[in-house]
Amino acid sequence: MALLDSTSGGTPIAQKSAIGSDLKRAVRPERTVLHTGAAHLNAGFGLVFMMAVWALTYWQSGSADGYTVVAVAAIVGAYMAMNIGANDVANNVGPAVGSKALTMAGALGIAAVFEAAGALVAGGEVVSTISKGIVSPASFADQSVFVAAMMAALLAAALWVNIATVVGAPVSTTHSIVGGVMGGGIAAAGVAAVDWPVMGTIAASWVISPLMGGLIAAGFLLFIKYAIIFRANKIEAAVRWIPFLVGIMAAAFSVYLAMKGLKNLWKPGPGALTAIGIGFFAAGYAAMRFIGLRNTNGIENRRRAVGHLFRAPLICAAALLSFAHGSNDVANAVGPVAAIVSAVDGGGVDGTVTLPFWVLAIGALGMSLGLMLYGPKIIRVVGENITKLDPVRAFCVALSASITVIIASTLGLPVSSTHVAVGGVFGVGFLREFVVHGRRASARQGTGAKKRKLVRRRHLLGIAAAWVTTVPASAVMSAALFFLIRAMM
Repeated sequence: MALLDSTSGGTPIAQKSAIGSDLKRAVRPERTVLHTGAAHLNAGFGLVFMMAVWALTYWQSGSADGYTVVAVAAIVGAYMAMNIGANDVANNVGPAVGSKALTMAGALGIAAVFEAAGALVAGGEVVSTISKGIVSPASFADQSVFVAAMMAALLAAALWVNIATVVGAPVSTTHSIVGGVMGGGIAAAGVAAVDWPVMGTIAASWVISPLMGGLIAAGFLLFIKYAIIFRANKIEAAVRWIPFLVGIMAAAFSVYLAMKGLKNLWKPGPGALTAIGIGFFAAGYAAMRFIGLRNTNGIENRRRAVGHLFRAPLICAAALLSFAHGSNDVANAVGPVAAIVSAVDGGGVDGTVTLPFWVLAIGALGMSLGLMLYGPKIIRVVGENITKLDPVRAFCVALSASITVIIASTLGLPVSSTHVAVGGVFGVGFLREFVVHGRRASARQGTGAKKRKLVRRRHLLGIAAAWVTTVPASAVMSAALFFLIRAMM
């Protein structure tokens, strides 16, 4: 939850600069008043939710020893869940909003419902603790040290994601948690407690995730341009190739959901995954070919008309990405809470813990509420502020996200859905620059005209800096919070 954000509430982000935005607000003070009022109202909703979490925690464990610790952990978990909704969830629907396939209200509604559904239906009864292999639970001296380290890691991650949301930077909540665990682990048990090879693979994902996402998205866009968009008869080419692409999307998302979204309910083997992919490819191809494109008479032979044919698949992609994200990333908020509840109840500090449904519900509702209250800011950054998206480019970004996660998971590589989605947006943007400049090169020769930048480099540098800073910043904050919490215990 972006409680620190005084600029949220749905007002569009200025496209030129922060200084320009400030000047506009200065000459139109009534917008500042409305803006501030909306921010205060959103913060009020967030505080009401946290009070409800406190009441729920009391109802569930009010008479148990260590209730205060559990209540504080649940509230911090709710705060983290809202931040995940405000920042991370935007990657699933940002391209659809930027391409105008979905309105902001429609995207918020779809994402909120499917995020909550993914978390509640497939969030899992058993989750890994916040340690995530970064530090060994056995490294902690006793239960109280473990609880303090977990609390510090969760609060540090939540604060960092909150700060990133305020400045408009899409960051990885998983990496935020990883940094928090590392910092809390070092503060509690020393440098030797950290598994540095694991940290090395996570650092490598800073490069692997966006690069894979960008290259795959650009590859699909290049194929669509030369197979459909640049053809003389675009509609005939679309009828031939769009069902094939939708079939690939259906196969990719079915395998993605089986591997990531439903992993806590069912773990299919390679044979089953192959059968699922083939079956859904055939279903997706047939649905688009014989239903979606059953009547193309009267459709203009123009690029914009072709783009409209991608709108329905893109909306489906946004919903499925939200479901998979909710089921997979809810553990970033409630996994630590479940670990603390288990430790306080005498369950030890093992690598896995039972996840109570009431804790899972806090994460699911928190992510949906955070998205509804504070999601529009990052949605606009991903969908509008980096480069101009249309349904074709947005479809390539969504398809790239699922395929990249499948490839990375198969190879055992850590991957961030945030980095993949943002990398895909930059990938299609830079390809657009390359193709546009290449096709107009002859007309530009000898005129002295400058190449038009279609990707905002300012956002590229800012987002990259936020990514690199995430782990060390959350680690430092976590270490400081650990000592503060230990002093208060």
